Amino acid sequence: MTRKWTGKIGNYIFLLLFTLIMLYPVIWLFLGSVKANHEIFAPGSILPEKWMWSNYVEGWFALPEHSFGTFFLNTFYVCSLIVIGSVISTTLAGYAFARLNFPLKNLLFTILMATLMLPQQVLMVPRYMLYSKFGWINSYKPLIIPAFAAQFSGAFFIYLMVQFIRGIPRELDEAAIVDGCNHFRLFWSVILPNCKPAIISISLFSLMWSWNDFLNQLLYINNVGRFTLSLGLRLFLDNAAAVNWGALFAMSLVTILPLLIIFFLAQRYFVEGIAASGIKG
Repeated sequence: MTRKWTGKIGNYIFLLLFTLIMLYPVIWLFLGSVKANHEIFAPGSILPEKWMWSNYVEGWFALPEHSFGTFFLNTFYVCSLIVIGSVISTTLAGYAFARLNFPLKNLLFTILMATLMLPQQVLMVPRYMLYSKFGWINSYKPLIIPAFAAQFSGAFFIYLMVQFIRGIPRELDEAAIVDGCNHFRLFWSVILPNCKPAIISISLFSLMWSWNDFLNQLLYINNVGRFTLSLGLRLFLDNAAAVNWGALFAMSLVTILPLLIIFFLAQRYFVEGIAASGIKG
C-alpha cells in the first residue's frame, strides 16, 4: 500500500513540475505585463518591484482612435463567420466522401489529401491577385468567403470529418432510408447529431487558427478600424518610439484568455473527436 501511494505521489510531482515548465512562458508573460519597462528584460528577480496593473488600462486604450475593444469585436466577427463557414463546408464535403458514390470519388479525395502537402505560401500571390481583381482587398471577404468553400485548412477538416462519419454504423443510414429519408434528411437528422465531437473539434481548430492568423490578415486588411487582435498587437512595435512592453504583454495575455477559456470548456469533446476520428479510420 505504501509503495502504491509512493508511486502516485511521484507521478503527481512529475506532472506538477512538467506543468510548471510548460506554463513558464505564460507565467513570464503575466509577470512581464505588471512590470515597468526597465524591469522586464533586466536581470534579477522574476517578481516585479511594483505591480503595474495600469499596464492593462494603458494597453487597452493605447491607440487614440481605437481601443482594443474594437479589435476584439472585429476578431469575434471574423472568426465566428470563419468557424461557421468551415463547419458547413467541411461537414457537407465529409458526408459526400464518406457516404455518397459519385464518379471519380477516390481520385478527387486523393487530390484533396495531396493539397495538405502544398505550402500555403505558394498560393499567396495568386490568391492576392485574384482577390484584388474581385475588389476584396481591405475587407474581410478574403478571410471569410474561402472558409465557406473549404479552403485554407479545409482538406484537414474534411479528412477529420470523413474518418468520423465512416465510424458511424451504416445500419443507421439504412433504417433512415427505410423510413423515407432522402440524403439531406439523412445528413441533417442522423449524421450531424452523431458528429458532435468532430464538429466541435473542427470548430476549435478553425477558431484557434483564425484567431492567431497574422499573415493573411496583414495581407488583406489595411484600415486600422478593421484590424483584428493580431494586427492590433503589431501596432505596439513602433520603430519611431519606445515600445511599451508592459502594455504589449498585458494585451497579449488578454488576447489568449478567450481561447484558453473556450478550450477548457470544450476540451472533452475536442479530445473525443480527435481520438474517435483516428481510431475509426
